[in-house]
Amino acid sequence: MAGKALNKTNLVALGAEALADLLLESVKGDAARQRRVRMALAAGEGPDTVAADVRKRFASIRRARSYISRKTQKTLAKELAGHTELIETRIAPHAPDLAFDLLWAQLHLAAGIHDRTDDSWGTIGEVMQEVMEAISRLSPALTRDPEALAEDVFEAISEDGYGAFDTAIQALAEALGDAGLARLKSLAEAAKDAPLSDADFVLYEFITDRRQREERARTARNRTIEMVLQDVADLQGDVDAWLSRYTAEQLTYHTIAPEAAARLLEAGRAEEALRLVEAALPNTELWHDKADLDEAHFACLEALGRTEDLRAALWQRFEIRLCPISLRRHLKMLPDFDDIEAEDRARQHVLTFKPIEAALIYSLTAPDLALGTELVHARFPEIDGEAYDILTPLAEALLPSHPLAAVLLLRSMIDFALSKGRSGRYGHAARHLATCAAAESAITDHAGHPSHDAYVQGLRSTHRRKATFWERVE
Repeated sequence: MAGKALNKTNLVALGAEALADLLLESVKGDAARQRRVRMALAAGEGPDTVAADVRKRFASIRRARSYISRKTQKTLAKELAGHTELIETRIAPHAPDLAFDLLWAQLHLAAGIHDRTDDSWGTIGEVMQEVMEAISRLSPALTRDPEALAEDVFEAISEDGYGAFDTAIQALAEALGDAGLARLKSLAEAAKDAPLSDADFVLYEFITDRRQREERARTARNRTIEMVLQDVADLQGDVDAWLSRYTAEQLTYHTIAPEAAARLLEAGRAEEALRLVEAALPNTELWHDKADLDEAHFACLEALGRTEDLRAALWQRFEIRLCPISLRRHLKMLPDFDDIEAEDRARQHVLTFKPIEAALIYSLTAPDLALGTELVHARFPEIDGEAYDILTPLAEALLPSHPLAAVLLLRSMIDFALSKGRSGRYGHAARHLATCAAAESAITDHAGHPSHDAYVQGLRSTHRRKATFWERVE
């Protein structure tokens, strides 16, 4: 049925009374939408009235005990996001401290909600993150006492079991100021030496062994204290305080060293940063790609103006990891014409790199499809047909301009599925075979490999009993 488009202009033209009737009809029987409309009506009566309605709803959520299904969880998440928007747009401009109180109260709902639902999709977590982002935007306008705010923040972080308050210190940095950060630091340092409280044991009541329960609770509390002290140190620009949270050995871990080096570099202490990174480099296993640590190493060398060492480090990462980004940076640092020679050397290195799958990944990500084609033709017998996560996208990329190389990759996956009897992959193998058939007309030289018809004939001879596969083909 033809008619006017459903847009704002046409709806406004209906008039207030007609729209009111439509709205009442649309929210009938929908409690969530009715609450949203009521809050929108209350918004015109001032921030205190809106705040009262929001608090009433928060109290209802807090008292609820029933399990929240996946479907209900989405509805609740949408409602909570609406509260955040309402508080930020209707209350914050007129009463920022009141808006903060409401947002803070909304974050405190997280624990009770998580206890009643499965948030493996992160739906509730994302909503609470949006609340914290709203608090961060509100922070410069807050007028509350910084030290009292610091106490509220420390208490919330200490009792938080679901991460809703993990970024509270950064979000409230401006509101806390120097006085608030100093108070947070003193609270954390005092808590470090204090005996465990009942609150520390709450999350570990399920552990029957008293000693294990105490150990878990102490570890968790110390981890929280360390997090607070590190956040404060970052905001105060106190690199040494941040470093002091770790032992000398821990600072050489590949998970910690890059972050430590970044802080030292920012503080203008590049020599210290380099020493720390160099101490960490030998501690990583060859199979582990220490990309963050390598980047920290490059940053240190660059900050110190050690151009030759940086070029060598970039080339070394390329040689070991076939990292195209490192190679490009290395080539850009070379004088004219030297880069051409280095690029040829890099190409030869890729052509002989083992395992070949890593070299194929490089040709796809560089991207260098001509190199990938050369690899396939030169080392086809080495290709592992089980590596479909690599071979499939590379075959798709090669198909338009290098059809034979693409077909050979598809054949390697077909051969693997059939020779190993992987019936779960027969459907994929049948589709690959159809793609090979479609590509045959574009191949002018099979370079010693069988034509498509000859290849299929060979498959029928070798795997004639794989009825499930042939049914899919036919």
